[in-house]
Amino acid sequence: MAGLDLKDLARRGAAARLAELHAEQAAILKEFPELKRGVGPSYTDDGTTILTNKRRGRRRMSAAQKAEVSRRMKKYWASRRKARRAEA
Repeated sequence: MAGLDLKDLARRGAAARLAELHAEQAAILKEFPELKRGVGPSYTDDGTTILTNKRRGRRRMSAAQKAEVSRRMKKYWASRRKARRAEA
């Protein structure tokens, strides 16, 4: 083992494997270009796979909706404070 740098060998092996993975990814994307758009698999009721491009995200609230949430939360926290005082 004299003169062998195991970390260097591991780094070279990792670099070679990474190059293989990049080549494999390129081949897959060449065959299925729709995968570049971030389309993921989705499954129907009968188990067949379909591709969808649905993104999940946060819904936007209008000013009126924010005001309603604010009102509800103020009421909620007031009731919590009241209950806490009753315990003490």
